[in-house]
Amino acid sequence: MKLPRMSARTFTQYMPILTWGRAYTREQVTSDMVAAVIVTIMLIPQSLAYALLAGLPAEMGLYASILPLFAYALFGTSRALAVGPVAVVSLMTAAAIGNLGLTDPVQIALAAGTLAFISGVFLLAMGVLRLGFVANFLSHPVIAGFITASGILIATSQLKHVLGVQASGHNLIDTVGALLSNIGQTNVITLVIGATITAFLFWVRKGLKPLLISKGLAPRTADIMAKAGPVAAVAATILVTWAFSLNEHGVKIVGEVPMGLPPITLPSLNGTLWGQLLLPAILISIIGFVESVSVGQTLAAKRRQRIVPDQELIGLGAANIGSALTGGYPVTGGFARSVVNFDAGAETPAAGAYTAVGIGLAALLLTPLLYFLPIATLAATIIVAVLSLVDLSILSKAWGYSRMDFAAVAATIFLTLVMGVEVGVSAGVLISIGLHLYQTSRPHVAEVGLVPDTQHFRNILRHDVETRPHLVTLRVDESLYFANARFLEDYVLNRVTCDQPIKHVVLHCAAVNEVDMSALHTLEELNRRLSDMGILLHLSEVKGPVMDRLIRSHLLEDLSGQVFLSQYQAWKALSPAPGDDGPSAEANAA
Repeated sequence: MKLPRMSARTFTQYMPILTWGRAYTREQVTSDMVAAVIVTIMLIPQSLAYALLAGLPAEMGLYASILPLFAYALFGTSRALAVGPVAVVSLMTAAAIGNLGLTDPVQIALAAGTLAFISGVFLLAMGVLRLGFVANFLSHPVIAGFITASGILIATSQLKHVLGVQASGHNLIDTVGALLSNIGQTNVITLVIGATITAFLFWVRKGLKPLLISKGLAPRTADIMAKAGPVAAVAATILVTWAFSLNEHGVKIVGEVPMGLPPITLPSLNGTLWGQLLLPAILISIIGFVESVSVGQTLAAKRRQRIVPDQELIGLGAANIGSALTGGYPVTGGFARSVVNFDAGAETPAAGAYTAVGIGLAALLLTPLLYFLPIATLAATIIVAVLSLVDLSILSKAWGYSRMDFAAVAATIFLTLVMGVEVGVSAGVLISIGLHLYQTSRPHVAEVGLVPDTQHFRNILRHDVETRPHLVTLRVDESLYFANARFLEDYVLNRVTCDQPIKHVVLHCAAVNEVDMSALHTLEELNRRLSDMGILLHLSEVKGPVMDRLIRSHLLEDLSGQVFLSQYQAWKALSPAPGDDGPSAEANAA
């Protein structure tokens, strides 16, 4: 039976594949498959490494890279975003599960799946309710500071695997202290493997592709071979470890990785566990969403495409639920692999589905080969990947531009390093909101005058303008709400308390987009107090939506002065030049 038209549109809206899938061409299939091959090569070692970073069995990284990619291909709107395990979310997962105090691997895996499920449900609900704007509470300085601090934490936490020592900690101080305490137990062979692979991967990132091109290889072939660098490192260290039985000399290896496709799993229904994981899941969801949307929008703009943030919430929510149901843990769109996916020529989200097929084949056929894979190799992979996220220059940039943004960045970095990821990002959000409230609670108010021979008004402290002793015009450069209304009242009253014969005060409202009830009450009180002083209060250039609300109040009825359509009209009406009768002073609504 044919669906009603409205239902069909709604169905298409929530499943973008029905839009781009209708126009899917053979050329796009080829491009997507080539991109999938490159991303698969990159994703296999990364998935294993990030699972270990999260404190989970290596195979869970592969499991989190199969069904989530199919789910995002169905519901996501970005043509190039590559979904899967990422460093920051893996670190947050490790912190969330570490706080539970679990020791049973089965329970740890169950908690990770439950965390992914809660995150997926939260993202899905936000998408359906169109609450993507919530992510705006995470400012760019906070995100930049958090990612930088997380990169430092992650790289530091992996040094124990490079050194082959025991060390743990949820913050930088504890981790560094544990490393220094146990550095005497360093396994030299492990250190050689870790340091060599780290140096090799850094060189591969910068030097291998140009070298291959200089030797005559085509750029696309050279790019594929450069992206295969981590796979080469994995293969080489597996062979060396197996050939020389290095595991018998203290080199820790991955060991047995179950062969086969992901199992069907269900999240825990334990209410206590849900309560413990709820806040971490929300933080993981929002951080992951912000990172994913930022990457998606950047890549979409390069091709003059667009993504739909609210639908991205649904796509990421479905991906996380898919991960929870197939033995995985929280996922999101990754920056590095998305850029690789884009550069490799991915045309549609189908590239992610093809990548999932590649990861599935690896889980089905290649896992026995991973037995002798040194943990140090995976640690080196993580270190090289996350150090690209570290950007301490954000501190100097923020200091030069805004002291408040610098405070938010510095506090986020410091608290993340010292107190851990959850405290860091939570404090960053609260600090950003607090600083915003403080800044807007003291809005910029400029006394303005007429620029000679024009109808423009500028700040009397910055420009040579005309003023009148009996007329004060104040331009309010902020919406008026509960936090700043009293500041404006005090500012006006302080200004008029002087020896000048002030008769009129005009509030120039061109920059006022909102007046809440607290501000309305303050304006009414200001009007009354100025009237008692024999001063008339006027408004100019009030925006239509603001006027629509003021009309429903008593302010305009009780206003001692008038409402002018333009500031120039107010100027001429209230201070006509000699010999100029001026226009009628009849009030005008915006």
